[in-house]
Amino acid sequence: MANNNIPYCPLLSIGSGGIDMVCTQEKCAWYMANVKKCSMYIMGYNALMEANSKKKPVNQ
Repeated sequence: MANNNIPYCPLLSIGSGGIDMVCTQEKCAWYMANVKKCSMYIMGYNALMEANSKKKPVNQ
């Protein structure tokens, strides 16, 4: 059974044949220690929030 609390690296996992590569956190150049998150995660989250804010209601 997989542990959902293990952080995975989105960049290293690309092209790894479907095997998620574990995030090395502080040893990684993309890791932001002040927020304890990967910068790729932060960028994706911000893009999702921006895209959601631009959606217009169907009835307008």
